[in-house]
Amino acid sequence: MELFIFARFHAREHQEQGVAAALRDMLGPVRVESGCLTIGAFRSTRDPRLFFIHSRWVDEEAFDRHATLPHTVKFLESVRPLIDHELDVARTRPVG
Repeated sequence: MELFIFARFHAREHQEQGVAAALRDMLGPVRVESGCLTIGAFRSTRDPRLFFIHSRWVDEEAFDRHATLPHTVKFLESVRPLIDHELDVARTRPVG
């Protein structure tokens, strides 16, 4: 069953460009993963420090595999010091 991921990243003050760059760098390698159906990175129109990832996966196993890949580990290591909160990732399924 397909899995939808929503991840939120709120940049520390003056770290917005770093978060944006980390997101851009991560997109290409993730898009070619066999289990990734789609992924996009977004920036809030009201809070320039707030970013989101929305992705869709063939199943939960594909996302679990994604979490172990070198480019994902590198992304998380690079973005964690740039945000002002713990990782905020929601695994979801459609309501209807």
